[in-house]
Amino acid sequence: MPQTEAPRIEAAPRTRLRWWTELPLILLVYGCYSAGRLLARGDISGAVDHGTAILRIEKFLRLNAEHPLNRLFTREAWLGVPADFWYASLHYLVTPALLVWLFRSRTELYRTARTWLMTSTFIGLIGFTLLPTCPPRLLSPEYGFVDTMAQYSSYGWWGGEASAPRGMGGMTNQYAAMPSLHVGWALWCGVMLWRHGGTRTAKAAGIIYPLFTTIVVMGTANHYFLDAVAGAAVMGVGLLLTPLVTRIADRIRTALATRWGTRLPAAPATSVGAGTPIVSAGCQTSPGERFPRQRDARLGSGAEPGASPTDAGEGTPAAAR
Repeated sequence: MPQTEAPRIEAAPRTRLRWWTELPLILLVYGCYSAGRLLARGDISGAVDHGTAILRIEKFLRLNAEHPLNRLFTREAWLGVPADFWYASLHYLVTPALLVWLFRSRTELYRTARTWLMTSTFIGLIGFTLLPTCPPRLLSPEYGFVDTMAQYSSYGWWGGEASAPRGMGGMTNQYAAMPSLHVGWALWCGVMLWRHGGTRTAKAAGIIYPLFTTIVVMGTANHYFLDAVAGAAVMGVGLLLTPLVTRIADRIRTALATRWGTRLPAAPATSVGAGTPIVSAGCQTSPGERFPRQRDARLGSGAEPGASPTDAGEGTPAAAR
């Protein structure tokens, strides 16, 4: 008797994401990130020691991108001022804008991209906690760095305490330099633009934005080169952990839905059997209901609906005929 082709099995659809659930989630994560930065201020003397240790490591590796860039930005206001605006604003504008764009235009990619960003951010928070680091601009003058944001503070809304608005410096942790999430978030944005932007302009922006951000954080004396490297590494680890975090989140969602009696989307029917709905071309029938001239699943070709196996011809099964 000929074997019928097994029906194609498709994964059950995910719960549709809604903006009124996504927005509070993102705000909650960012609030935890900001609060964690404040709680992880650490010992100032220890932060200074960590900063000078990074400089010694860079000297040993013959890396010194910070000093020439900082001298250039300090000497040339037409470079220093735009760099300060870049540092103080784009970090908080470009990333949310890309999240909104992905949510609206690339829904199938949004959940993975959002989880990657959030996972990496929490890893960065661990770094701030375990390794509070004094940025170059807060080291003593003997190290040769100038705080360009303090130098050009009359041009913008910031004062002499990082990118915080004047009078609000106490709301930021100036010793959260390692890793640089300015670079990490910019790298995430660059990947999104390069892979999913769809135009040459978007792909070019995907290269320029993280590259310029790396130059800016060093030229403004907010980060060391190794801070930028650590920021990129954190994003790499976050990307590797994203599938695991997604599975854990799915299990938690399922457990909560089961506990509170929320009905989850059911998987589509994949076979025909007793009590199982029949699915054909996207149309679903009730159990036991059949379309006109539909063959019985027990018979071969040529049998009429409702006929017994011997009705196909003089006591001979239809398949034998």
